[in-house]
Amino acid sequence: MSDNLKDILNNSNKDIDNQKLMDYLSQQLSKQDSHELEKMMAEDEFINDAVEGLEQFSSVKKLPLSVEQLNRDLQKQITKKKNRKKKRKLKEQPWVYFTIVLLLILIVICYVILKKRMGNSLPVNKPVASVSVILKLQQPINSYYD
Repeated sequence: MSDNLKDILNNSNKDIDNQKLMDYLSQQLSKQDSHELEKMMAEDEFINDAVEGLEQFSSVKKLPLSVEQLNRDLQKQITKKKNRKKKRKLKEQPWVYFTIVLLLILIVICYVILKKRMGNSLPVNKPVASVSVILKLQQPINSYYD
């Protein structure tokens, strides 16, 4: 963001001029201008709140110093937040990516080697007894009961 957007009481307000507000508070406006400003205050709550807040200052002369101090504090807070966001971001560390890829490759290689070795040493599942052997075993038992 640019510094102009962060300034408090900057000249971006289209409805009322900041200098006009300051002149109103120091009672340097003409009656017509002050009447016009009071009419705007009655219509717009934001302008009314702004004038009420500015009236609470002990001295209008100290107001620009206060505004400047607020702007500096605002800049400090924004800078702190930006720095915190930068610290929270994951820093690019190529060695971490390299390590992850290397581990994945090693795992795949180990899997392939183990699969080949285990595939050769395991016996093939053959039926223990064939159907004919089972039938031969059943015949003497059946003949015994007959």
